[in-house]
Amino acid sequence: MFKKILIANRGEIALRIICACKELGVHTVAIYSEADRHSLHVRFADSAICIGPPQLALSYLNIPAVISAAEIANVDAIHPGYGLLAENANFAEVCEASGIKFIGPRPEVTRLMGEKEKARATMKRAGVPILPGSDGIIASEGEAVEWARQVGFPVIVKASAGGGGRGMRIVRNEEELPGLFRAAQSEAAGAFGNGDLYMEKYVEHPRHIEFQVLADEHGNVVSLGERECSIQRRHQKLLEESPSTQVTPELRDQIGAVLCKSLADIGYSNAGTVEFLMDKDRRLHFIEMNTRIQVEHPVTEMVTDVDLVKSQIMIAAGAHMRELLQQPIVPRGHAIECRINAEHPEKFTPSAGKITAFNPPGGTGVRVDTAAYAEGIIPPYYDSLIAKLIVHGKDRSEAVSRMSRALEMFIVEGVFTTIPLHRRILADPEFRAGNIDTGFIERFLAKSGKKDSAA
Repeated sequence: MFKKILIANRGEIALRIICACKELGVHTVAIYSEADRHSLHVRFADSAICIGPPQLALSYLNIPAVISAAEIANVDAIHPGYGLLAENANFAEVCEASGIKFIGPRPEVTRLMGEKEKARATMKRAGVPILPGSDGIIASEGEAVEWARQVGFPVIVKASAGGGGRGMRIVRNEEELPGLFRAAQSEAAGAFGNGDLYMEKYVEHPRHIEFQVLADEHGNVVSLGERECSIQRRHQKLLEESPSTQVTPELRDQIGAVLCKSLADIGYSNAGTVEFLMDKDRRLHFIEMNTRIQVEHPVTEMVTDVDLVKSQIMIAAGAHMRELLQQPIVPRGHAIECRINAEHPEKFTPSAGKITAFNPPGGTGVRVDTAAYAEGIIPPYYDSLIAKLIVHGKDRSEAVSRMSRALEMFIVEGVFTTIPLHRRILADPEFRAGNIDTGFIERFLAKSGKKDSAA
């Protein structure tokens, strides 16, 4: 086991990793920007190093600064969490060259799955179902038109690099394709430094289903079931649950088996998430893979009783899967996660500032992952996520009721949060009936007389 790990992240995920390390008896080193000087991950780590000013590029994304901190602290390994440098293959390579274990896949595997058109091709060869689309990067607007004619409208053009809905446009006819292609290309270049696009058939009213996998460094891969992530706004997830009401045990086993074989074949190791769209006929189509821990990993932990972050660390330290899992994984009950963001619940505008009161809920089956506290500051420089509220029930009905109760008892004052929005979603008859897809929020806001005014 490692003696000392540097956490190359901030906020709730940094604190989550610190908790896992403490349980494993591993010394932790936090890094922080000047804006995060009083953050809880700094307080609870065994030691902490300031690596720069608030701006991400000058602190948490500054690879030389992160590596320097790791070398000064003499750590064995670096855990990147999610976001920031978690899927940066160059960072993983620098860690490797510096003699520091990167807690994640090998750089070449991260790079392969990060280039989405290559990931599509890899999964297609392995027998994973994918949507019809282009064979690799589209070189020009003219080529985009040719592919769209083959695939059939509507289509969606996507950035090959990055994610989060940026560099993505839905195209419904040939006339609007050139303009939307250029817009997606420009957005992708600005967001990721790479304007490459590929194309897929667009699925109307899909569900967003993702499978959690865990792979050791000895060729063993297991699937831990799926999560339903269809409640999202502008391609950003708001609420997740597990298991999906639309995935049968047969489909779960079928997709899980194909994923395990395909990921073993490419030498994948670490936790990872494979994302699919489900069409109206309940068919799954691969869209991308995230080679890291996910924001929503707690819902899987709640229904499987597997600590994914501890598993990541143990895998990187050389553990075999048999040491992590003693029995086959079968989902138990139902879990739901609400992402509590520091945003106006109707306008969706960011709400930085001081938290004047903070009282997270408790009770049976309730978990809160957060680094927020009363008198703590929500800085304007980073992601707006301030807490994840997770509940577990014996079935979906109990989980929905438990989440409704927990949201009612969650007090955050001083900044706006999305708690009121989540309370309205949980009370919605369509949500309670499970009638959801990726267009749910737009319909929900229209029905409630609210407009999605944030650009």
